[in-house]
Amino acid sequence: MNRPKKNSQDQLNLMRKIVENPNISQRSLAAKLGFSLGKLNYCLKELKVKGFVKMNNFNKSKNRIKYIYILTPGGIAAKTKLTINFMKRKMKEYDELKKEINS
Repeated sequence: MNRPKKNSQDQLNLMRKIVENPNISQRSLAAKLGFSLGKLNYCLKELKVKGFVKMNNFNKSKNRIKYIYILTPGGIAAKTKLTINFMKRKMKEYDELKKEINS
């Protein structure tokens, strides 16, 4: 059975959380995903380099390190593709389990 790269699953989960709450803090985001802050920073930078996420800080905020995360059109497309691939894998696993149970 083909296993997805762990990294692509992490990216999908991260993009889902960004869509749910674009102004979430990195610490909260890391906790919700079960990532260390270092892993979260690595994943965010990777998504930014790929052009999937924009990170903007609040210029008028007293807390200058506060960011908002925005999926770019490319990020939305990548998230959609990753979601479709995830669903295909799950359907294949379901079909294989169903065959196994029936035999």
